[in-house]
Amino acid sequence: MADRNPSEIARETLKLLASRRLAPTPDNYQALYDEIAGTRSAPAFPEGPLRQIGRVLPGQTPAQKRLLGLFENAVAANDWGALQGVLVGYANLGLGAAPAPVAVREADGPAGQAPSGALPTELAEQLVRLIDTLMPALGEDDSRVHELAAQLVQFLKQPAPPSSTLQLMLNNFSYRLSFAAEDQAAIRSSLLALLQMVFENIAALSMDDRWLHGQVEALMAASTPPLSLRRLDDVQRRLKDVIFKQTEAKTRLLQAQDQMKELLAAFVERLAQMDQSSSSYHDTLEQCAERIGQATHLQEITPVLEQVMSATRAMALNSRVARDELHQLRERSELRHTQITALQKALDEASTQARHDPLTGSLNRKGLDEVMEREVARARRNEAPLCVALLDLDNFKAINDRLGHASGDQALVHLAQVAREVMRPQDMLARYGGEEFVLVLPDTALPQGVEAMTRLQRELTTRFFLRGQEKVLITFSAGVAQLGREETSEEALRRADQGMYLAKRAGKNRVTAA
Repeated sequence: MADRNPSEIARETLKLLASRRLAPTPDNYQALYDEIAGTRSAPAFPEGPLRQIGRVLPGQTPAQKRLLGLFENAVAANDWGALQGVLVGYANLGLGAAPAPVAVREADGPAGQAPSGALPTELAEQLVRLIDTLMPALGEDDSRVHELAAQLVQFLKQPAPPSSTLQLMLNNFSYRLSFAAEDQAAIRSSLLALLQMVFENIAALSMDDRWLHGQVEALMAASTPPLSLRRLDDVQRRLKDVIFKQTEAKTRLLQAQDQMKELLAAFVERLAQMDQSSSSYHDTLEQCAERIGQATHLQEITPVLEQVMSATRAMALNSRVARDELHQLRERSELRHTQITALQKALDEASTQARHDPLTGSLNRKGLDEVMEREVARARRNEAPLCVALLDLDNFKAINDRLGHASGDQALVHLAQVAREVMRPQDMLARYGGEEFVLVLPDTALPQGVEAMTRLQRELTTRFFLRGQEKVLITFSAGVAQLGREETSEEALRRADQGMYLAKRAGKNRVTAA
């Protein structure tokens, strides 16, 4: 019957309408036409009624506006799957608690029809890995998105999951995921803003602004986007050492301040004793003057004069003793003041010198060891290349001999400053000793490492080091080594050092791959 001419089926349909005395409506005609043809037509998409429903759907909040737009797009495309996802989204908005998991079925179709197609096994496994990697970043705040993720993973692990069902489940999951991601972004932004406020006001909450100056700078840098685990790890390690050094210096500073208070108290007490002795002396003189005024014979005046002389000698002795004590107190006070100043200076420098070279501001050997340990572990974990470059200033002794050691120090500062400006933010510079520096280059293979050092050399030729009116060209020789699969950081640095010596012997101002 399926091969019959549609016009014949139409004529028989009209005859059957008349014989059965049915009203010639489109629904009756369609039903009889399918009966005669032996087929089942798909129901017409109710676009008109659905658009009327869309006019009364809520659209006040951002989430509702978004769902309303998706609803209108689904109606315009006659897409039942997208429409079902929108309705589920509206239902989720009104749920106070996550509903019990409901098995998601394939979109309704003709009775007995099989799924339109099966999802490739490799694609299903990749989606499972993607979901497993994504979910820990969302936290545990939204239980519903975790339930949907668990359902989706369970569905994908089934043999030959139908792609039509996957489309519907992904639609529901991605909708809920978008809200969870927005929440996480808002939480992260709010926490960073809160941390910034705390760090900016830490100094105001402290009695001594300089005491927390180092920590404030480090924490402000750590909480300024873009964030990275490398930056946070570096700040955490540095702060541990800073806190220890500052605690030790703070203890000594407090002890010196207590000793200063004791000196001041002794000074005030001695002044009070002097005042009391002076008052007693004046009282004695007044009494003696009164007795002299009442005397009528010379014999009565003699003992009074002896009393005056004795009081005067005692006053002079007390004055000398007080003068000596006050002089000693002044010397001790000056000594304590000098100690407090030195301790305060050490306290201020502890934050910046914990793992940094005080002259160039680059990492010192301790800071380099920690950076190498972290970057080597990261390179092994991510199977990423890692290069280290060891560079040595050319003719540095001649610069010191001709221009002086102060100029040599400034030349080192000049090299470090240019290197920081030219290299990438993730590259780390350390002073290895004397005029030697080490550059740690993450995610860099050997050819790119050699190219980076050559670029730094070219940049130095365009930036002369100025000593008074004289322009001094600073050059260096460098060796670059890429960390081997089983190699330690010390072995890689040793190879870079060998490459540096080869560059020196080849004529200096060169870069050699080790």
